[in-house]
Amino acid sequence: MLRPEVSSVLPSVAAASPALGEPRSQGPRCNFGLQETPQSRSSAQASASTPGTSGAAGDRSSSPSLPGHPPRARPAPGSYFGNKKSNAENTCASNFTFGTSSSSARGNNYPQILKTPLSAGNPQRSGYKSWTPQMEYSATSSSAVSTHSPSVIVAVVEGRGLARGEIGMASIDLKSPQIILSQFADNTTYAKVITKLKILSPLEIIMSNTACVVGNSTKLFTLITENFKNVNFTTVQRKYFNETKGLEYIEQLCVTEFSTVLMEVQSKYYCLAAVAALLKYVEFIQNSVYAPKSLKICFQGSEQTAMIDSSSAQNLELLINNQDCRNNHTLFGVLNYTKTPGGSRRLRSNILEPLVDIETINMRLDCVQELLQDEELFFGLQSVISRFLDTEQLLSVLVQIPKQDTVNAAESKITNLIYLKHTLELVDPLKIALRNCSTPLLRAYCGSLEDERFGIILEKIKTIINDDARYMKGCLNMRTQKCYAVRSNINEFLDIARRTYTEIVDDIAGMISQLAEKYSLPLRTSFSSARGFFIQMTTDCIALPNNQLPSEFIKISKVKSSYTFTSADLIKMNERCQESLREIYHMTYMIVCKLLSEIYEHIHCLYKLSDTVSMLDMLLSFAHACTLSDYVRPEFTDTLAIKQGWHPILEKISVEKPIANNTYITEGSNFLIITGPNMSGKSTYLKQIALCQIMAQIGSYVPAEYSSFRIAEQIFTRISTDDDIETNSSTFMKEMKEIAYILHNANNKSLILIDELGRGTNTEEGIGICYAVCEYLLSLKAFTLFATHFLELCHIEVLYPNVENMHFEVQHVKNTSRNKEAILYTYKLCKGLTEEKNYGLKAAEVSSLPPSIVLDAKEITTQITRQILQNQRSTPEMERQRAVYHLATRLVQTARNSQLDPDSLRMYLSNLKKKYETDFSRAEQVSGKTEE
Repeated sequence: MLRPEVSSVLPSVAAASPALGEPRSQGPRCNFGLQETPQSRSSAQASASTPGTSGAAGDRSSSPSLPGHPPRARPAPGSYFGNKKSNAENTCASNFTFGTSSSSARGNNYPQILKTPLSAGNPQRSGYKSWTPQMEYSATSSSAVSTHSPSVIVAVVEGRGLARGEIGMASIDLKSPQIILSQFADNTTYAKVITKLKILSPLEIIMSNTACVVGNSTKLFTLITENFKNVNFTTVQRKYFNETKGLEYIEQLCVTEFSTVLMEVQSKYYCLAAVAALLKYVEFIQNSVYAPKSLKICFQGSEQTAMIDSSSAQNLELLINNQDCRNNHTLFGVLNYTKTPGGSRRLRSNILEPLVDIETINMRLDCVQELLQDEELFFGLQSVISRFLDTEQLLSVLVQIPKQDTVNAAESKITNLIYLKHTLELVDPLKIALRNCSTPLLRAYCGSLEDERFGIILEKIKTIINDDARYMKGCLNMRTQKCYAVRSNINEFLDIARRTYTEIVDDIAGMISQLAEKYSLPLRTSFSSARGFFIQMTTDCIALPNNQLPSEFIKISKVKSSYTFTSADLIKMNERCQESLREIYHMTYMIVCKLLSEIYEHIHCLYKLSDTVSMLDMLLSFAHACTLSDYVRPEFTDTLAIKQGWHPILEKISVEKPIANNTYITEGSNFLIITGPNMSGKSTYLKQIALCQIMAQIGSYVPAEYSSFRIAEQIFTRISTDDDIETNSSTFMKEMKEIAYILHNANNKSLILIDELGRGTNTEEGIGICYAVCEYLLSLKAFTLFATHFLELCHIEVLYPNVENMHFEVQHVKNTSRNKEAILYTYKLCKGLTEEKNYGLKAAEVSSLPPSIVLDAKEITTQITRQILQNQRSTPEMERQRAVYHLATRLVQTARNSQLDPDSLRMYLSNLKKKYETDFSRAEQVSGKTEE
């Protein structure tokens, strides 16, 4: 309870503003069709709808122009709570029906759609995890966090009729105030949709209720539910997928700096429809609206980044280790030395979606190079960046206006204003760290920090908030910071309430001291957010009388030699303390709300700051990874050439540096067939190539002595040999599904890695399938690496001059102890096909298989080999054509990419001529032997 002199003046405060927990007047209420439990969010509130609601998107085969929109009334600049109505009046919620289901609990064919009170019954929403706009910051670096907690909600809509296959998507991360819009045409496999959703890793997916009618669900809905079994689905009435409302949302909510997105999306009807349903749904579940001009909204087409499907991401262990999901032996683990959550998120998204623009990649590489060459810049930047909090999440909470003022909402706003002050105070140190940089990208980021709005916001905050109010670790420390955040003499009632709070805290400390003297015990005051103030005692050096604490102490708990407890008087004082705190938070909240209303117009600069911090953090992480190993800067040409490259993840695991190998693939020899015994290193080599390609395209250095890459628009892998129980697919069927996906989607700019195709069926069929797949891929200009145990496949080199045979070399050594020959794996890649025969039998011989079984197997293998293998010799004409083909491709490559000086170029061309003459004369010798 407050003292009489305090409580006597508080009614005037209560009259001036509604108390916490009472909703502000917002016009008539609307029923969203969902019943919330008392523990969940408060009832949704929204204003009456504006007239002129158009029909749902997706029913047109051609796209008419959108009608003009009347100008919308803006709230008064100083009215913080007046902004609530501007969003709530967009659409009427009087008939807003949701059906939700947790896909993990679905039946065999269709998900269970839970109807809302407006249709049938009144069940609670199942499977959805509520999210509150509270922020928690960890003192640990983000690099120590290996798990990715999903917080993205995605709305997906597909055109109907002639527009089927045209997809609109809109996504928002509840931890980041950014909406990403996409619209693209997809084929009947919906590969792009599935890949984009896998990358987003959504918490919840929203689709139209017409897409999942039982017995008549769309193919898109069926595929999404099959691929996202543990994601919550929500169905929304089709009328809420409304492109006109979507455009109005963007006009109202998009910050000025990103308003050019309107030009990009004004004719993208499907992504506009998706964003309308998404924002309406998010406002409902959050029980809050977004402040006008507060969201970063951007449009992303499907051509800006390389596509890596989810199966390839899993095979390559980009984010999750296949053996142990908790360890960081992944590409993300190799490169993740980020210091902020935003930097970690950016690295993750870049690994899954590498860049395809060479200019952008080289700008990043220039930055990494400068960071490696300038230690002062590297350590100075790292020191500043590590002090930033999660700027994106901070922004997300600041731009949301609660529909109901509660104690939690008040505490959250006060906390986040302190975090905002902490963040803005780091702008000048960051600017100082970047002032001497020379690369264009770092200079551009330094220039973005010159924005005068940073200073304007900070000055406005400092006029209200104490200079020494700052982010601190510990709940009691932050509680103190929040209580005394606002300066003295701004609100006399607040000053009185704070003095009361101080006296109560002093009384608590004094009471515990008196109890310590009374019972001669080493009592000390402790605090936790759950219990408030309580008493703690360690009994290392004292003995309790009768091994019991005095009866005055209650709620006793013991851990080893430490006791925690409280007393009835302390509980009452805690209640007084909480009551005083509520008054302080309430008055502070009113001041903070007024302050926020003044700085909203300037807050857009924080989007640029967030982008700058996360990008700098990722570039610093790349540079840090380079300092731990001998990575090299990649070049970008039309050739994949790696000199002495090694596997980055294997290097992290191994005690010794992995064996390095060379790689050379051009348009003239774009298909490598790799053979070798089991365990010789084929699969590791294939993964190594893909990982190096991804590292190069995200702007990182790569593990090699020299590297040149051709930009890959798609990266495909077919590596694993597991079956899939969930989809009732055998090993062979899973192989066929994966290879069919590659054949349907590969193009001339793809990188394709195939490991042991056709092993799930008999030899003849396996060879036939492999041969047919190879011939199809040879018709493309894609770079393909094909590892196989089918030595018969190597003879395809005779028919196709762009095929190269490579093998992993092994050596045979004498095992003196067992008097047997053993295989020594060199892990070195060499030209030509392997000379090892029946290496599977040799591996079986080393194992514990009975000798009689091995002997029988050798005899049977010899007989079968004699029957089915025929010598396939190339004709002289084929050899001559091959020589001409290789000369021509080398000359074209030299003309495109050569950076040699005239003398070196002359010598190179002379060597090419000699090689051509040698190859041609060899063909003539083959011709002479044939005639004989």
